[in-house]
Amino acid sequence: MRIHFIAIGGSAMHNLAIALHKKGFTVTGSDDAIFEPSGSRLASHGILPAALGWHENAITPELDAVILGMHALTDNPELLKAQELGIKIYSYPEYIYEQTKDKLRVVIGGSHGKTTITSMILHVLNYYQKDFDYLVGAQLEGFDTMVKVTDAAPVIIIEGDEYLASPIDRRPKFHLYKANIAVISGVAWDHINVFPTYEDYLKQFDLFIDTIQPQGKLIYCEADNELVRLVNQNDAPVKRTPYAMPNHEIIEGVTYLLPEKRPLKVFGDHNLMNLSAAKLVCRELEIGEEAFNVAITSFKGASRRLELLNSENNSNIYKDFAHSPSKVTATIEAVKSQFEERKLVACVELHTFSSLNKKFLLQYQNSMIRADISLVYIDEKTFQQKKVVPFSELDVQTAFQSPGLTFFSDAKKLESYLKNLDLRNTNLLLMSSGNYGGIDLVKLARELNT
Repeated sequence: MRIHFIAIGGSAMHNLAIALHKKGFTVTGSDDAIFEPSGSRLASHGILPAALGWHENAITPELDAVILGMHALTDNPELLKAQELGIKIYSYPEYIYEQTKDKLRVVIGGSHGKTTITSMILHVLNYYQKDFDYLVGAQLEGFDTMVKVTDAAPVIIIEGDEYLASPIDRRPKFHLYKANIAVISGVAWDHINVFPTYEDYLKQFDLFIDTIQPQGKLIYCEADNELVRLVNQNDAPVKRTPYAMPNHEIIEGVTYLLPEKRPLKVFGDHNLMNLSAAKLVCRELEIGEEAFNVAITSFKGASRRLELLNSENNSNIYKDFAHSPSKVTATIEAVKSQFEERKLVACVELHTFSSLNKKFLLQYQNSMIRADISLVYIDEKTFQQKKVVPFSELDVQTAFQSPGLTFFSDAKKLESYLKNLDLRNTNLLLMSSGNYGGIDLVKLARELNT
């Protein structure tokens, strides 16, 4: 098979390209910008484009298919040439389905927790040396790539994003996988640029349930009242299984699963709920509760999910991917509850289209209320790049309703502020889906006054 990727540099796209290359396909690709680690990883497999840009002559009748990334535009010259030649064009979720339609497909959906639930399942399956394919949105310890697609594996575990499939396919990605076993972790409005109302967004999960294959299974969080209502109103012919918080206790900053009192390396109510979802999926894959509990104790978490950067003098510094209101609330609650005797400095970078929308900003109300010191950062360049009107400090303070909240739009001023804090007996939580204006967070964590 000869496959060409338009916008090969994307996170999922370059991983799928590598997976197909490993499968023996002839893979080519193009992009107008390729960042790290995508560039190095493509180069290590010999499939990094020789030059940046779009090259119409890369599209020839010999191609079996083109896979189109979301980064490309509808007038992309390579896309137009492929359409002119009648070459089959897939979005990457479409192509994942095409490659796995004879497998058992497990799809993890939800507004939060998708990556962690998927990662937990992969960890447990890997622990017991099961044969499986996967697609996950973070780099995991023990896994070379974020995508694996083979002929032999009987099952694939897919993190099912609700964002759009491609510039010419406006369906959410998770609608295209046609799950046999599906998870919905919860629903909280996001992607306002695509789903302008909460009702629009909620509808996508209703449609997701409809895509579950007949006699399939839906595992869902019973603590989310809106989700429970949605599940109960949907009449798809699927078996429904709710999940809840597992029995546990916290002793000196460590969470233990009960009754065996097994210590976990992750913590927080949201992660415990994620664990319950992963356990039910693994049960469907013939891994029992006791076996699951044994394996999950060594799970360290997905990249940038409460990732510990430094720890000394009763002070932990964490990096986390949290950016939407529900994720910010859950992550702050997790750290505060795990270390009740410590103060908490919480900083969130607003980076996504949704979080930079003044209407959506109001969704952050009280999301940082549990922090002792609340900081919000927006890279001033982000406003320019996304062509939105900048927020004032008053806009942010009014929306968050967190007493004493401090707003930064300059990375150097934020870095200086953090370096002057006394963090003894205090945890610092740095949340973002961006990069804090290029601050080296690992270096910063080592330099802070802890």
